[in-house]
Amino acid sequence: MPVIIPIRDLRNTSEISELAHKKQEPIFITKNGYSDLVVMSSELYEKIAQITKIDQAIDEAEREVKEGEKPISAAEARKKLDKKYYGKKEV
Repeated sequence: MPVIIPIRDLRNTSEISELAHKKQEPIFITKNGYSDLVVMSSELYEKIAQITKIDQAIDEAEREVKEGEKPISAAEARKKLDKKYYGKKEV
C-alpha cells in the first residue's frame, strides 16, 4: 500500500527520512488533498534510475533492429561496452 502523507508533515524531516529508508518505496505528499510531491531515499532513486537506463537501452536496441541494424551477440555487445566505458581494447 502506498505511503501518503500531507505536506504539513514535511516538518518532520527525520521521521520522513527514516520512513523512506525503511520502506524503500516512494512517499506521496499531498497538498489540499491532491498529489503534489514524491519523496524517496537516494538508494531507491538510484535503483529506479538504473532500471530506466536499462529500459532505454533496450528500446534503443529494438529501434535499431527495426531500422535494419544487424543484431549482435551478447559477447560482442559486452566487448563494445567494455571498450566504451572502461577503455578496454577488443581482443
